[in-house]
Amino acid sequence: MSGGSLAPDAVGPLLTGRLGHPYVYREQCETTQGLLNRSEPEGAVAVADEQTAGRGRLGRVWQAPPGSSILCSTLLRPPPERRIAELALVGGLATAETVEEALDLAAQIKWPNDVMVNRRKVAGVLAEAFDGVVVLGIGINVNQERTALPDADVPAASLRTIDGVVRDRAPLLAALLARLEVRYGDWLEGGLDGIYDGLGSRDFLRGRRITADGAAGIAIGITRTGALEVELDGERRTVEAGEIAYER
Repeated sequence: MSGGSLAPDAVGPLLTGRLGHPYVYREQCETTQGLLNRSEPEGAVAVADEQTAGRGRLGRVWQAPPGSSILCSTLLRPPPERRIAELALVGGLATAETVEEALDLAAQIKWPNDVMVNRRKVAGVLAEAFDGVVVLGIGINVNQERTALPDADVPAASLRTIDGVVRDRAPLLAALLARLEVRYGDWLEGGLDGIYDGLGSRDFLRGRRITADGAAGIAIGITRTGALEVELDGERRTVEAGEIAYER
């Protein structure tokens, strides 16, 4: 597997915006979520070739072979009155747009933080708040072969298993950070309304049969507050957090 380097000399010349300054790189770490000092300026980015204890939502483990993925975390300083959970959707939209450009295929967002292509998860997002800052972690499966993908509740894919192309990860990471800067700016200016068109059109769960808290129903869609509206037992409800299972 040859996905190129994500070291500073490979990625730095490709960065066109303010995200990625400073750029912290490790060949291996437990998780990029822990690499950034909370005193770093907004836009600092941490990247690793391999995580030994990478994590997703609800304590799940995010594992990938060395050199196969994009594993990055970005430090953000959003206004204190904003809902931190919305940043997972901001990151999800930026990631979906990046994946779409790479594959020339439509990507969808499975609320609250997965990016799907052809009904398989290719990326995930994790927003964690620490003392007034938010560290937004993004993982994209890029060059894994099928046998290297995890066996999970949500079927996984990589960009390579979808179109057979082995990619240089540096341009992909630079494109992701550029997209994230734009979408984060849209969110700062207009909240979720500022990015809602992109979210609503990519809503993976909309209209699907789902199970929430043990009750079966239909997903109506992502709301303009970042929650998920569902119909359970004939009653419409809003789910703010948690796990949604869906029929495949």
